[in-house]
Amino acid sequence: MTVEIMEKAHIAKNKPFYTELKKGKRYLWCSCGLSKTQPFCDQSHVGTSFKPVLTVGQYDGEEVLFCGCKQTKNAPFCDGAHNNIDDEYSSDDPNSIENKNVPEVLANENGLAMLDGGCYVSRVASVAREEHENISVGTLISEKQGAQYQSQFYLESSQGQSSVLSFSDRHVVILVTEGKGVITISGKNFSIAPEMGIYVRPNEAFCINNTETENIKLFASVCPSAEAPQILDSMPSNFAEDHPNRTIKPDNDSRNRMADRYWEVLVDKQVGCTMATQFIGEIPESKALPHRHLYEESLVILKGSGYMWTEGRKAKVTAGDIIFLPRKQVHSLQATDPEGLYLVGVIYPGDNPSINY
Repeated sequence: MTVEIMEKAHIAKNKPFYTELKKGKRYLWCSCGLSKTQPFCDQSHVGTSFKPVLTVGQYDGEEVLFCGCKQTKNAPFCDGAHNNIDDEYSSDDPNSIENKNVPEVLANENGLAMLDGGCYVSRVASVAREEHENISVGTLISEKQGAQYQSQFYLESSQGQSSVLSFSDRHVVILVTEGKGVITISGKNFSIAPEMGIYVRPNEAFCINNTETENIKLFASVCPSAEAPQILDSMPSNFAEDHPNRTIKPDNDSRNRMADRYWEVLVDKQVGCTMATQFIGEIPESKALPHRHLYEESLVILKGSGYMWTEGRKAKVTAGDIIFLPRKQVHSLQATDPEGLYLVGVIYPGDNPSINY
């Protein structure tokens, strides 16, 4: 009996290749990893079982990440597979001579520690809030702070039923960090608890019913960006029944491995959210190698402490803080707590938080 031996692609690079395409131009991606003109084919695959993969630019300046490790299941583009080549995530030494010279930035009077390129850490407790009948609203991320795609609001609901909030025709992705109660979304009730993701469809509205003495604390990410919620006189009854499941609890069986880290999707297109992706993840004690993303990202630190690094600055982060990260900004998140960092992020535009370059 003949046993067929599968050829294995050569790892050309442990990171993807950032490329800006031209409309109508044809690109042949090297799948074998042997080409000397990476990430494109130079016919080095001849004599192997590998074939190049064609893609055509959709518009001038289209930004793509061509897979460099050749392990992607989304050829020719990166799907984060390079993060699992080694057992440990690519790390950087925080005690190197270069890193020791990076100054620490402290939060200003508004609770913001400003880093490079518009990246910042926000101390949520320092953010001003407006009261709206049993619920207070504070703006954490908005266009005024430099965001292009998403905004984020801190909501705190005291005992009783809150005002009805709406973000009009935008997608709303909510994270519960403390407290238990009920969220009503356009007339339909859902129980809520800490670490739960919640999705509110465009043109729907919501309110919080808190039957406990402990305040319910939530973070609402809105895509596209909004300046503030609208306060409605009454709850509409326009709940979109085509996606009835709107609350998602973390589930260990749904974890995605990323070397010695993990991430798990809470809110995405599976519940009808086509604009953004919410995920929960854990980072062990370490400092990631500096990298970039093509998406805009907000992070809520749930547990642990560490530092957010950019090219020439760093700021301390601890449980309750949020981080705003612009597209393509070089950064590195360090966990200094022996038990690591536990966090929830929202990315837009994008559906895979493991894709970086």
